[in-house]
This record gives sequence, structure tokens and C-alpha cells, in this order.
Amino acid sequence: MPDLSHLWQRFLLAIALLFGLALGVAATVFGYSNTAPVTLGFSIFHVSRVPLWTVALVPLALVLVAGTVFHWLNGLHHFTEHMRHRRRVHELEAEVTSLKAHLDRLLEMPGHAETKPSAEVASAETVAINGSDTAPKKQRKRISLSSASETETVATPTDGAPETQPREESSQET
Repeated sequence: MPDLSHLWQRFLLAIALLFGLALGVAATVFGYSNTAPVTLGFSIFHVSRVPLWTVALVPLALVLVAGTVFHWLNGLHHFTEHMRHRRRVHELEAEVTSLKAHLDRLLEMPGHAETKPSAEVASAETVAINGSDTAPKKQRKRISLSSASETETVATPTDGAPETQPREESSQET
């Protein structure tokens, strides 16, 4: 199913253009048809001999201009908020990266770039998951938890002269 939002937006823009052209034609016809002078009066404010078309079209034009200016300022506000948010996101991403690097250094872990699996290992794991027995086997490294002999320094109190003697312990293997 294709995404129709772009086509819908173009359709609405075309309809708005046609409506604006029709409104302009209607205003022009109205202006040329109504040229008789009228007197405007509001409380103490009186204007005489004003063409009739200005009574209807000037307020309409003022509303359209005010709406356009408001729309432009609103778009500018949204753009500045977007840029502020974008800058803050970049600052936070840099902070997270530095905190991860600091945490890796504290925990003596390798960097994240070194721990990413290669495509060869990922494809071998995918083949193994899919049930193929021909996948290469990973070699496992065995580590022992206890060593054969451990040397430990033990402090023994004597007559004022501290001495330290190494003591060997051997672990018993079972």
C-alpha cells in the first residue's frame, strides 16, 4: 500500500490555491460592481464617501495579512524550539557517550566498538539457530578459579620489630 499522505497534501494545496483564486476573482467582481460611495459612522468616528467594496474587502485583507503574519511567527517559534531540542539531544548524546567511556574505564571493560559482533559471527549464529549442523563452533576458553599454590603475606607481631614472612598455601584439589 503506497503512502498517500504526500498526495493528500498536494491535493489540499491545490484546493487551497483554487479557492484563493476564486476568492480573488469574486473580490474583484464585487469591487468593480459596488463603486457607490457610502458613509461610515461608528460612535464619534465618521467617514464619508468611501467606496462600498472597501467596507467588505479591507477587513478581509487585514484578517488575511494578520493570519499570515501569525502563521509565519508560529512557524518560526516551532523552528526555534525544534533547533533548541535538537541541540539539547546532541548534548545529552555526547554526555551519554562520555559516561559510557568513563564507566568502561572504571570497570576496565573494552570499548563498545570492540565488543560489536562481526557480520561473520552473526551469520554463523543465524545459521546455527536455523538448525544447520555445519555452523562453525566457537572455542570456549576455560579458566580455573583456584591456582595450585598461592603466596600470601602474613604479618606477625613480635617484640617491637614488625616482620612479614611469606606463607605458602596449597589448595587441595578434589
